[in-house]
Amino acid sequence: MIDFVQITVILLIFITGLVLGSFFNVVICRVPEKKSIVKPRSSCPSCGAVLMPIDLIPVLSFLLQKGKCRYCKSPISPQYLLVELAAGLMFTAIYLKYGISPEFFFAGYLMSILLIVFFIDLKHMIIPDGLVLVGIAGGLAFFAVRFFYNDSILDGEKWYSPLIGIASVSGFLLLIAVIGMVIYGQDAMGMGDVKIFIPIALFLGFKLSVLTLFLTIFIGGLTGLVLIITKLKKRKSQIPFAPFIVIGTFISLLFGNNIIQWYLGIL
Repeated sequence: MIDFVQITVILLIFITGLVLGSFFNVVICRVPEKKSIVKPRSSCPSCGAVLMPIDLIPVLSFLLQKGKCRYCKSPISPQYLLVELAAGLMFTAIYLKYGISPEFFFAGYLMSILLIVFFIDLKHMIIPDGLVLVGIAGGLAFFAVRFFYNDSILDGEKWYSPLIGIASVSGFLLLIAVIGMVIYGQDAMGMGDVKIFIPIALFLGFKLSVLTLFLTIFIGGLTGLVLIITKLKKRKSQIPFAPFIVIGTFISLLFGNNIIQWYLGIL
């Protein structure tokens, strides 16, 4: 029998994700340019026309307007549609994993920041310190909340597991960055990539942070190899690393403990 209440909740969470995704687009566009995310009102980047509420309906406005500005008919970047859909699907997946729980709200908070980081780094190859600080603030709040109950993300790990995660993962990446600077005389690892693992470790703890790093390197390496083979990138081309961190974190949040148990079971 179909559970209409559950379907309604899922639909509401998906729609909420779409709406939040619309706001994330504002952050993605304005933060790299050091502009306020509150004002002025959204406008078309081509003609400057101030957008009306009918122009800002997540997904629907893009589809109804056929991906073009209603005023000047200039193409609208597909980023807006992608971010909104990604946010909707992301929140839905987190809900299906954790239900309505502290883990749901904190995981949603972390992934919201990381989704923004994904697209900013993809476009500008930077991870703004402001986003890292906002992530750390949320991570510290979750760290404090964990003293009152045992959450399923840490899966029985000690309360200090997130601190070990920070020291091990961010410490490892910092070491790579320093070695790269000594050997090549230039950054081999952006400091933004090092810093973004601080809030990630605060949320995920030691085991899932290490898994996230492994997944990040694996997915990033595989993607880089494909890009080189297809000649879309050269060996010395710079590739943004944060998108792979985001993907690795999302996989760890949803399936990390199962992956670890599977791996330990085959040893």
